[in-house]
Amino acid sequence: MVNLPIEYSDKQVTPFGGMSLMKRFIDQTGIREYMSELDLPEPGSNRGYSPEHIIESFWLGIWTGASRYIHCDWLRYDKTLHSIFGWDQMPSQSTYSRFFGKFSQARNTEVFPKWQHWFLDQLGVDNLTIDFDSTVITRYGDQQGSAKGYNPNKKGRNSHHPLMAFVSQTRMVANAWLRPGNTADSSSCKEFMEETFNQVLKDKRIGLIRADSGFYTQDLLEYLESKRLNYIIATRMYPNIKNTIGGLDNWVSLTKGIDLNDMVFNHIDGKPRRYIIVRKKIEDRPKASGKLLFDDLPGYRFSCYVTNLDLPLDQIWNIYNTRADCENRIKELKQDFGLDNFCLQDFWATEASFRCIMMAYNLMSLFRHFALNHHNRATLKTLKVYCFALGAWQVKHANKKVLKIALPAKKRPWMDGLFSQIKNLNPPFVYSNA
Repeated sequence: MVNLPIEYSDKQVTPFGGMSLMKRFIDQTGIREYMSELDLPEPGSNRGYSPEHIIESFWLGIWTGASRYIHCDWLRYDKTLHSIFGWDQMPSQSTYSRFFGKFSQARNTEVFPKWQHWFLDQLGVDNLTIDFDSTVITRYGDQQGSAKGYNPNKKGRNSHHPLMAFVSQTRMVANAWLRPGNTADSSSCKEFMEETFNQVLKDKRIGLIRADSGFYTQDLLEYLESKRLNYIIATRMYPNIKNTIGGLDNWVSLTKGIDLNDMVFNHIDGKPRRYIIVRKKIEDRPKASGKLLFDDLPGYRFSCYVTNLDLPLDQIWNIYNTRADCENRIKELKQDFGLDNFCLQDFWATEASFRCIMMAYNLMSLFRHFALNHHNRATLKTLKVYCFALGAWQVKHANKKVLKIALPAKKRPWMDGLFSQIKNLNPPFVYSNA
């Protein structure tokens, strides 16, 4: 087998010519201009990078595959990519560390809810379904806030335990907080909801709240009811709930292996509420989620939900089931956006980069929905192969710089269509199918 001869060239070629799509899309959103209105850390010298440049460079690093700060250094040598975004150069790893290190709890609380509110205000969508969830991020050092707590994948390892709120209709993150790893599931949940409702979503109408069992507390239920918000929340299987479920009869068969029931139940000093119970036969549904509750019924798993909706049993369960999509969002954030790995020693610096990643995710979600149409559910990993990882270089034509993108002739009309579609986009971005 003959090997091709090797030669070298000084020609400046970028492997990410398709990122010119994202650059033009960012221009259309106006987010760069809005960042100048936020209380972002300013450079310490006249030669320093502007905060807008640092954040946009950070996003670009993530979108092109960086999952650690050191990876962002790769792009410092890509002069063609610099030209696409109109930069002379890009920040180094230490610049990102210093920048995020200037964030404090007060600055995070001031900047990010306001920023998320502005972003979501650009979206023409209302009557939102908000999904609350938490996740575990394993840490491999002694960073502030990393502690031993519940960690199903790496038992005994330090971790952080963030809270997240998702907008179901747009597949975006509404809000996110970082928490220490030894934090209880329900800790700070009410405060997190208050910031989400009163600041981030203050101009949006909320139709439904869905949450996992970590949010099942009397305090949170009373809070949602005081806000007159509809909710479906998974419950913890406390002994009194378990005993009440054990006395139920008249189960309604929904489909093979799945039966439904409901009951009115109240905890001590709590008000009566409606509970929906789902019983799944393991023989018919071997992958069914839920708890094994009764020794005399070893072949069944049970799930339970509390709600203030007056809808049929099957509708309640089907509505809650679609909440599982937020688990896919968390998975993509970890696998494609480096959520697990961008970590600094200072807790609030880590949270600042964590919340910046959420904005990078939202921008990409907006891009794929409005620019890619039928590919609006593609992951970032797919998008990189599909339209971002395109070789490109600069040439001068009639005394003007031109970006040459290597693309087969059959795909060029498609790429031209994307550029044309982006050019015609302007806020508000209306979700017609939401």
